[in-house]
Amino acid sequence: MTQQPVIARTLGVGPPAGRWAKVIDQTRCIGCHACTTACKSENQVPLSVTRTFVKSVDAGTFPQARRAFQVTRCNQCADAPCVAACPTSAMFVRPDGIVDFDKQACIGCKACMAACPYDAIFINPDDHCAEKCNFCAHRLEAGLEPACVVVCPTQAIMVGDLDDPESEVSRIVARDPVSVRRPEKGTRPKLFYKGATDLTLDPLAADRPRGGIYAWAEQPGGPQVVTGPERVHNSSAAAVISYDVAHRAPWDWRVSLYTWTKGIAAGAYLVALLLVLAGRLGADDPLWTWVAPLIAAGMLAVTAGLLVWDLEHPERFYYILTRPQWRSWLVRGGVILGGYAAVLGVHLLAGVITAPGLRAGAAVAGLPLAIGTAVYTAYLFAQAKARDLWQNPLLPPHLAVQAVLAGAAVLLPFAAWRSDAAVGTAIGWMLAGAALVHLLFLGGEVTLPHATTHAHLAAQQMIAGRFRGYFWSGVLLVALGLCAPWLGAWVALPALAGLALHEHAYVQAGQSVPLA
Repeated sequence: MTQQPVIARTLGVGPPAGRWAKVIDQTRCIGCHACTTACKSENQVPLSVTRTFVKSVDAGTFPQARRAFQVTRCNQCADAPCVAACPTSAMFVRPDGIVDFDKQACIGCKACMAACPYDAIFINPDDHCAEKCNFCAHRLEAGLEPACVVVCPTQAIMVGDLDDPESEVSRIVARDPVSVRRPEKGTRPKLFYKGATDLTLDPLAADRPRGGIYAWAEQPGGPQVVTGPERVHNSSAAAVISYDVAHRAPWDWRVSLYTWTKGIAAGAYLVALLLVLAGRLGADDPLWTWVAPLIAAGMLAVTAGLLVWDLEHPERFYYILTRPQWRSWLVRGGVILGGYAAVLGVHLLAGVITAPGLRAGAAVAGLPLAIGTAVYTAYLFAQAKARDLWQNPLLPPHLAVQAVLAGAAVLLPFAAWRSDAAVGTAIGWMLAGAALVHLLFLGGEVTLPHATTHAHLAAQQMIAGRFRGYFWSGVLLVALGLCAPWLGAWVALPALAGLALHEHAYVQAGQSVPLA
């Protein structure tokens, strides 16, 4: 089978190219992995990562059993979440519809990995840039078919133009029953499966093998995403995964810690400002003029350091400012953090030159920027379309409450040190109130049913699985904050520690459910 007419249009011969798409006929696939090895050879993909692989599931029970295959790779989405999440346009859509990547623009933030519902993107261990299947675009431009299409011995992989009614891909999609993976995510994939089973298409339909031992491989623990659910399945059919590859959670403890330090940075200024507005703290009180902004500025600097440290290319961090992609909440969050840093600088300058009017003017902008600093991460997490635990409309107010909790906890010892009983009492009640609301949010997370099986499994990992120690320790330590009005400033430290433990459990559990 040849695709030369379609490829000719890509090269400028005839009408412009339309929309490249792939059809994988799983009724023909024999699981030989030729596509995987050809892709590695053609694109020089290093060991430990892969642009494409063949997942296999053993369905049924002996003697009525069979092995089903699924060729797994980038789905070339028409509405690609990786493109929207990328802060530097390193992930982009070509005019012919191929979702491609530019390694020269990649900063290694891993936002594209978190956004991809198919776990198709990885960090190349050699050049530390994001990478995935791009239809072998360099071969298409030369009039050749992708390497996987060429080597497939059963012609199970086909590539063509959806806008060309003469292409085999277009004909199959139009006339035959085909499936896509996770259509509920609204990404409109252009990778179509013919004859595939839900036991392979749904990453939660098949059980994991006992002992975590797969064909030719063992799945490692640690930051790896364990493939296959433990107890809750999307299918009642007997099925077990027989081969899969390891998938690494994109964001590690540094992102968990960043959410905590950012909450302190926002909360310290926000709590002091609310006390001033409520008349509980004087506009010239050192807690407002110096202590709160200095704590906020220090923790904001730590937050920025963690964000840069988490990049695979930290030397390129300034690309977020010099070549921003404005749909990305990494870019929008960077603007919010920059504006908040400027407000804190003006606030401290007002103290140096004794200009209370300037300080008051800074506070007008500081209130929304402090709140924005606290809550923008909810929108960043929402761009991670695959992580259902994070798709929570209550996450912005919850992050705001966490910021008040963190701010009150960090300011309470300073009020106690100054022996200012009135201010200390007010901050203590703010800490107790924020701790109560935070625990009520967690109560809803524990007791209410979740909208999807993915979210349910992630919550189970947080509450009863790998991260239960962090979660319940966090609950107990934050609960001590309820006693702040009576027990005094010493409860601030365990409350802060409990919040940090919760952040780690929440961020890591959200990435713990398999997507491929």
